[in-house]
Amino acid sequence: MTRIATRAIGDATVTILTDGGTEFGAEMFPSTPEAHITKLLATHDATKAATNFNAVLIRNGGRTVLCDAGPRDLFGPTCGFLPQAMEEAGVGAAGIDTLFATHLHPDHIAGMITAEGAAVFGQAELVVTRDEVNFWSDEALTDSLPEPLPGWAGLARAVLAAYNDRLRIIEANGEIAPGLTAMALPGHTPGHGGWRLSSGAGHLIHGGDIIHAPELQAADPNIAIVFDIDADTARATRKRLLDELATDGVLFTGGHFLHPAFHIAVRDGEGYRLERP
Repeated sequence: MTRIATRAIGDATVTILTDGGTEFGAEMFPSTPEAHITKLLATHDATKAATNFNAVLIRNGGRTVLCDAGPRDLFGPTCGFLPQAMEEAGVGAAGIDTLFATHLHPDHIAGMITAEGAAVFGQAELVVTRDEVNFWSDEALTDSLPEPLPGWAGLARAVLAAYNDRLRIIEANGEIAPGLTAMALPGHTPGHGGWRLSSGAGHLIHGGDIIHAPELQAADPNIAIVFDIDADTARATRKRLLDELATDGVLFTGGHFLHPAFHIAVRDGEGYRLERP
């Protein structure tokens, strides 16, 4: 089974790296009636929502950027395959010069360090937005939050520490690398974001974690997942971005879309339908 999907975006080469996958039951969407979840899943002949854990490799203008790095060994035996995906894509850890974290949740950053806390990508600069760094660095705040957030915060601080001498903090819509710009998409976490790649006439949007369960949250953007720190803001962000994507017809991807994970959004009733162009 291939773990990669590659497209040319202008002069850039973009590869989705599938670290692994899992399934979410209705309990992961506690603010939505279970009957509604069951009905939406039934349209896909499913009883649970399938999700992937994706990283994205961007090769553009002599730069090699890795956006997110998967959950390593934290999420069980169906995940942790980023090294194999990178090998299939023809790049090793030493070949990454820039890391970008869409946010500091474990399934996006655990793969940036070893179990002992050492940096995996020894030549890479880590780029993170200021709001995200400030939130997870506030130990007094995160320790007061419900489980599992205090533990997640500890991992976030370990990653920031591992790259402390190669950490670049940017504003919410700052430049990650030439042609690659962060996009503020708050709600899931305070500094959560995506990015826009522009190369020649090509464009690609990464929506971060605005969608965890494509079979559910595209059809009904009001469905929030339990991991959203501010569910109402996450809902508003999801609706806004999906509306913009459907209007512009731009190609997009995200942290949890299913392989091969390149989509366009099409309006469908009160929600949206994801199509693979």
